[in-house]
Amino acid sequence: MRQRGVTRVRPASGASIAASVGLWLATMTGGLAQVEAPSPAGAIGLGNRGWSAAETSHTGSANELEFSARAGFASDYIYRGTTLSDHGPAAGAAFETRFGALYAGGTVATVRLPTEPAAEFTFAAGIRPKIATIDLDLGVTYFAYPGERLPGETNGINYWETVIRGDRRIGEQVRVAGGYAYSPDVSNTGAWSQYVAAGVGFDVPDRLLPQNLAVSFTTAAGYSWFGNQTPQLGGFPLPAYLNWQAGVTFTYKAFNLDLRYYDTNLSRESCFVFTGDPNARPGGRVNLVTNPDGLVSNWCGATFVAKAWFAFN
Repeated sequence: MRQRGVTRVRPASGASIAASVGLWLATMTGGLAQVEAPSPAGAIGLGNRGWSAAETSHTGSANELEFSARAGFASDYIYRGTTLSDHGPAAGAAFETRFGALYAGGTVATVRLPTEPAAEFTFAAGIRPKIATIDLDLGVTYFAYPGERLPGETNGINYWETVIRGDRRIGEQVRVAGGYAYSPDVSNTGAWSQYVAAGVGFDVPDRLLPQNLAVSFTTAAGYSWFGNQTPQLGGFPLPAYLNWQAGVTFTYKAFNLDLRYYDTNLSRESCFVFTGDPNARPGGRVNLVTNPDGLVSNWCGATFVAKAWFAFN
């Protein structure tokens, strides 16, 4: 899915951008944020970008403008089972504005990708209506990677994606969620992409926890499949694959800590085909069409991630 066959130079500008935005968000929200008793911040992750506020439950007034922000660090940036930071640490921040069911927002995160962008920016907008007992989210997201040093034959990896998601609470402690995403041209490869995911969460009862502490256990799985890439990239479809994750989120006032395990069923050879990992090495099974050099990558394997962030409403 990423541009292939390049040598990485890891710029520091992405970290500076994310850190600056994170400090700005903290400054802008710190003086006016009302930190309430914690609600479960362990949202069921269905494959949104790592710092998106879209996977956090929102309850708001129907006729008031509201804002939320978050900023933090993670030991790895995993997206739908694959690393976007070469299994290294990443920083990120997000901001969202809501008016009733309508919302718009953006994120910034550090990445280490074959095209060597300065950072990853996302811009999203949509509506979150409630129908019966289901909280819906219908939105559109644009993924931008400014400053790409090696944009490749497709002239960069910016792209659009549309998403529909539904969340439902069952009793006091159990939550379920499901979603579907579609892009007509994922990562500007010429290939369409489709993604379905479902998950479940369990919130530990407040009576079992100290005051101001919330604990949530969540797990989810998703499946991705794709159309054919452009002839310049070989014309073959990207490999379809399963991804899954499970973990626990601790919330204390505005502070959140998530400990999570991620994995996929991609082989190391298919992982290279999908990610274009420039540090891939030979030694794998040769495929004359998709991987004639038999290169292998570890960007899609089992990974444990620790992520900490501050959230303000």
